[in-house]
Amino acid sequence: MSATTPVLTRHTHEQARQAIATLVGWALAEDGLSIEKTFRFANFSEAFGFMTRVALAAEKADHHPEWSNIYGRVTVRLTTHDVQGLSERDFALAAKADALALRSGVLAK
Repeated sequence: MSATTPVLTRHTHEQARQAIATLVGWALAEDGLSIEKTFRFANFSEAFGFMTRVALAAEKADHHPEWSNIYGRVTVRLTTHDVQGLSERDFALAAKADALALRSGVLAK
């Protein structure tokens, strides 16, 4: 018995707009190929702890963010290179990052 891998499909611009509407603070790139959010934490340790938690979730999902960190700020950009655009993987990891940010001490805007 073999496990089948679901086929990864690229979201249309409309599908991406609908999916991002379920997330708070994420922005859809003008070209519709990625989403991005900046998280703010009280200090570097909290930001780095968040990045570590997201890295573990990303590794488990085999879907890795493009990101940067400056002190208490972490900017996360998600896109699915396999489909050259957005897929369900991006929105699932975005939701996971949001949940992890709450546990990691994200500052309210």
